[in-house]
Amino acid sequence: MATQLRLEGVTKRFTMGEREVEILHGVDLEIEAGEFVAVMGPSGSGKTTLLEILGAISQASSGSYEFEGQQVQSLDDDQLADLRARRIGFVFQTFNLMPRMSCVRNAALPLLYAGARRAERESAARSLLVRLGLGHRLAHRPGQLSGGERQRVAIARALVNQPGLLLADEPTGNLDHATGHEILDVFSELHREGRTVVVVTHSAEVAERAQRVVRLRDGQIERDERAVA
Repeated sequence: MATQLRLEGVTKRFTMGEREVEILHGVDLEIEAGEFVAVMGPSGSGKTTLLEILGAISQASSGSYEFEGQQVQSLDDDQLADLRARRIGFVFQTFNLMPRMSCVRNAALPLLYAGARRAERESAARSLLVRLGLGHRLAHRPGQLSGGERQRVAIARALVNQPGLLLADEPTGNLDHATGHEILDVFSELHREGRTVVVVTHSAEVAERAQRVVRLRDGQIERDERAVA
């Protein structure tokens, strides 16, 4: 398989008051197209920071990040926004849905930002929601949905632009065990279809679904374990 993501010597520093704190320390990581990777580690290990760099939400302080052969640090703000909008999907623990919008309008938001026509946006969003088992909830607002249903809307929103890379930050963290299992089934199916899936998690069940488990500790990769076929 081709390498889709490559980090070399990536550091990330934040200024906190009068001092500078380094969260990531020289991280090297390669992820191939079509892999399912779980990123694990204790709180404060740098998992979410790493995911934000992979998703071009945050830029590395130093080092190199190459996405599908393109150096991300060389992109300007408009190019970064386009990368995030068209080639990367995001799923968050807290769903981040717009409370006054229907499921269809929430799922269609990335296409709105991409300039697609309303009919095209809503058709694509509706198809994904039906596929994810929400055909009976299309006109409902997030407050009328269960946690699992809201996460499915968030997944539909992440997929509506058909990105090759799906990033998820603790996607089952606010769900009960049964609902979390259903969401993991969705991720496993997306992976089987050929998408690259990278999930930050504390859950051993999530890690069991992944092909690789990258373990972070104190801002460095402690272990990189591949599943035994």
